[in-house]
Amino acid sequence: MATLSVHAFGKTFQNPVIPAAGPNVGSGRLVAQAAEGGAGGLLTKTISRVAAQIPHPNMARFGRENILNAELWSELPPEAWFEREYDLALNAARQHNLPIVASAGYTGEDLTELGPRLERIGMDMIEFSVHYLDPQRLADTARALRAAVSVPIIAKLSLHSGDLGEIAAVLEPYVDGFTCINSLGPGLIIDVERVQSPLGSKFGYGWMSGPVIKPLAVRSVFEVARATDKPVIGVGGVSSGADVIEFLMAGAALVGVCTAAILKGPGVYGKIAAEVAQWLDAHGYSSIDQVKGLYLEKYSAGRPVDTGLDQAARVDASRCKACGQCERVCQYGAMHAPLKQIAHVEVERCAACGLCASVCAFGAIELGLRSMLGE
Repeated sequence: MATLSVHAFGKTFQNPVIPAAGPNVGSGRLVAQAAEGGAGGLLTKTISRVAAQIPHPNMARFGRENILNAELWSELPPEAWFEREYDLALNAARQHNLPIVASAGYTGEDLTELGPRLERIGMDMIEFSVHYLDPQRLADTARALRAAVSVPIIAKLSLHSGDLGEIAAVLEPYVDGFTCINSLGPGLIIDVERVQSPLGSKFGYGWMSGPVIKPLAVRSVFEVARATDKPVIGVGGVSSGADVIEFLMAGAALVGVCTAAILKGPGVYGKIAAEVAQWLDAHGYSSIDQVKGLYLEKYSAGRPVDTGLDQAARVDASRCKACGQCERVCQYGAMHAPLKQIAHVEVERCAACGLCASVCAFGAIELGLRSMLGE
């Protein structure tokens, strides 16, 4: 079986799947459950100098695997963490031989007070959240924490901060790595029968997490990994081993899981890690390092963009199941899939958009050179 261990931030993680900060690690008990559930390292929910005042209700599922939330940082006061919750989390880390990250925010004052305390109790590293801050304030916040602690520090980035590659370059002198991204929003869900939001925030707004934000998260990891050689933790929509591989290829060293753990329970960490091992074995890789950065290395400088129509769709008749999905999605009238018949392409009408290939569940369609295809 492929080796899943990852060396990052001076520590060895048993596998690349760790919790991301959120309700899934909102107490020491939940952190311990993450360890028992197969996480490769641990992370605790973000604290600040005061407890968060969160509205109720504050979480609602939309779609199958996404959540809109009006959550903030921990609703527990910091002293509750230092007096009890961190002990439970640290005991779990030691029992399972896992590195542990403490998440904290948000100002320089918060971090210079909390950071040394987190280091003294034995946290291996500190992740600090920096969303909604301008680049200069980001640098000031990172500099303040760097001066206050000697353990590795990780900056958690948000797309709301701007160009993440540029922000990573600003923060790089003060941090040991990056996490990206935070949840996105605000968004609004309306229950049309009751004409209200499922969330108790002032306007019913919440922040999106889950697979819906994964393409933005993968792109963000790629941007940050292009700008720095320091480790990146990818967060956003991870719910399968294939998702982890995608983040790794974009340049991530580790991935964080939150929404999937909330909806499916703490066993999802180990399940996802097992799927990573299965994928690596099936594709002939013996370790995480062999797939890390494959897309990053291939496309770090970009690639030529083909705006011509040299390509068209082609159907592999041996794979086609005559489901008709390709014809339904084709906007150009090029795909023809009569009931129970193998699909075929009207090449001269094909616009090479690629949608038919992406929706085919059987891998029966791909783009090829138009000159090599018949009617």
